[in-house]
Amino acid sequence: MPESEYETTAQKKPLGIRFLEWLKKGTLSYKTYQVIVLIVTFLAYAAYHAARKTTSIVKSALDPGTLGDGWAPFDGANGTGLLGEVDLAFLAVYAMGMYFSGHLGDRMNLRIFLTIGMVGTGVFTSLFGAGYWADIHNFYYFLAVQMLAGLFQSTGWPSVVAVVGNWCGKKKRGLIMGIWNAHTSIGNISGSLIAAAMLSYGWGWSFVVPGFVIAFVGLLVFLFLPVNPSSVGADRVEEDESSSPKKSNGEEVGLTEPLLSSSFKGKQEAVGFIEAWKIPGVAPFALCLFFSKLVAYTFLYWLPFYISHTAIDGKYLSSGTAGNLSTLFDVGGVVGGILAGHISDRLNARAITAAGFMYCAIPALYFYRSYGNVSLTMNIVLMLITGMFVNGPYALITTAVSADLGTHSSLKGNSRALATVTAIIDGTGSVGAAIGPLLTGYISATSWSAVFTMLMGAAFVAGLLLTKLVIAEVGAKIAESSRSQGSPSQSSHPVAELDV
Repeated sequence: MPESEYETTAQKKPLGIRFLEWLKKGTLSYKTYQVIVLIVTFLAYAAYHAARKTTSIVKSALDPGTLGDGWAPFDGANGTGLLGEVDLAFLAVYAMGMYFSGHLGDRMNLRIFLTIGMVGTGVFTSLFGAGYWADIHNFYYFLAVQMLAGLFQSTGWPSVVAVVGNWCGKKKRGLIMGIWNAHTSIGNISGSLIAAAMLSYGWGWSFVVPGFVIAFVGLLVFLFLPVNPSSVGADRVEEDESSSPKKSNGEEVGLTEPLLSSSFKGKQEAVGFIEAWKIPGVAPFALCLFFSKLVAYTFLYWLPFYISHTAIDGKYLSSGTAGNLSTLFDVGGVVGGILAGHISDRLNARAITAAGFMYCAIPALYFYRSYGNVSLTMNIVLMLITGMFVNGPYALITTAVSADLGTHSSLKGNSRALATVTAIIDGTGSVGAAIGPLLTGYISATSWSAVFTMLMGAAFVAGLLLTKLVIAEVGAKIAESSRSQGSPSQSSHPVAELDV
């Protein structure tokens, strides 16, 4: 790199990166940048989910039913319905904002975009909690604040996936992104623990503390996040090639091989919304995620409420205890995400893995509803299993599958599609995420068994929507097996490359 160009790049580096290089008295290696990216984006999206999780913990304090005093207007006869409408408002704006965020993310500096989103999320999350001290009982205040929080929350997922896609490679993508995607469950767990701990000081703190946390992490993003290798002058060829595994033709693979191909030499234009929908595999996985997130987000927003209103071994748990217990669902989710990613890598079959997990979620949901109230131990075991099967495909589709499809061969190496594809898939899923909690708010007033029937039906439909892709992957496996006796050949990933 010419010296003048190097100096220009150095001046554009985030302040935190320049500080680290000052401490080191030299430039950072490519692998060091990768570690920074994975850590910063992990913390960023964990903070997003921690701020998002608080509402589910505070629900039982706002609307305790017959168990105590609540907070108007949520403590009335239609309290669960109003809480469901607040969830709908948040998630509907979040889903719509996701589509626009994908477009903006492919056209803006993602570091700035993420920082704005995180600080904005912190402000409006805190404003919801401020209603406690301001003695606000106007439903439309809480509705409006949640809608604005949802808008800023929509900046997160397309951005972090795009940044990770700019830096990390294809080898073991499902496993690596399954581990990285643990930020969702870690965020849910930390958000639940913080909100539950703050309840004893007043429910307002359950919003304000996570709000300050995400704003602080947003500052870390601004200071330390390198959006892509070119933004910091990182050169892949400077890495020790001998330490990287080789393909049979000698080509280097692994973490230093970017998800986004650099073979596209012309000026890269951002991929259009309709063009992204036409990429093979995007539509079925997006629709599958619609029903998968319907199930996952119903648990995200209503599980603590359900636990506190269900007698376990003849006893009702407090709001704080129910919130802490609900974190075990996300512990199961961490295991499920990693397991789904690992299995899909080993089988080289994303659709088969995702569909298999969704079908297994059906009996898990049935047993949790039917036998989760027998004892606390039984509830914990069944909750862990349910979390594993519900969150496994959700994690797989929103990470590895989105990365696969965002780097599809039909894009001819264009690296400016990943945020758009991610936004389409997760945005469509977020519409389901909005509908599930809303329906639960109304259905649960009559019967929680009906809620679980709805969730089992959604899981079944999610699996069915991947049938065509599953058949294609099975066909590819059969064809590969029939060729195994002949000369070895490299097969492309079924989801990413087969025109199904």
